[in-house]
Amino acid sequence: MNSEPRNEVIVQIEHVSKLFGTFRALDRVNLSVRMGEVMMIIGPSGSGKSTLLRCINHLEVPDAGRIIVDGITVDNDGRHINAVRAEVGMVFQRFELFPHLTVLENVCIAQQKVRKRPRTASEQIARQLLEKVGILDQAHKYPHKLSGGQQQRVAIARSLAMQPKIMLFDEPTSALDPEMINEVLDVMLALAREGMTMVVVSHEMGFARNAAHQVVFMDQGRIIEQGPPAALFGNPQHERTKLFLSRILH
Repeated sequence: MNSEPRNEVIVQIEHVSKLFGTFRALDRVNLSVRMGEVMMIIGPSGSGKSTLLRCINHLEVPDAGRIIVDGITVDNDGRHINAVRAEVGMVFQRFELFPHLTVLENVCIAQQKVRKRPRTASEQIARQLLEKVGILDQAHKYPHKLSGGQQQRVAIARSLAMQPKIMLFDEPTSALDPEMINEVLDVMLALAREGMTMVVVSHEMGFARNAAHQVVFMDQGRIIEQGPPAALFGNPQHERTKLFLSRILH
């Protein structure tokens, strides 16, 4: 079982709205994530899940409201943005690995450029993390030689190498072949058990049942309902939640 989250709030989202032209991607969203909490965000395509995730580390800029990460307000101050991004790791749907660098070099480069770690120290950390995600034997290969599941595990190791306090996962398995999904989910489950604070956008309901403390259902830029997985899946209160779950739960 996962450890229980602590009481301290590490991500505070207050009345956040985001527009793309006339389309309201987020509509006055309020959400708190506690230290050590695994929060899963579900909902139909276009419901604002990924936009909310991207606002947390300022990849998207909210039009209204505010976000506070580990005591730092995420605003247009470059120092604040850099301080938040130093604490927040993000794993995308696409792996975003550097094709001209080996697996080991991909995991080392940000450590050296951003954390200013010497090469020997960054390589030691990289090897430990590649072993942790089960692909140390691939360290000297280039990304195109790896399967999608292996590439995503490199991306996770690269984020962990920065020693973040929070990990954001934006549909990390949706670009993978079905047989590769579990190898990525297993790594995420292990992180959850270790107490990593995680916000995960995904439709992997098995992961939600096994790892999430809270599940948030979004639709049309709003949070419709949230609660522990057993409550949300077993006894949803909102008709929109019931309809959505009836289509994806088997």
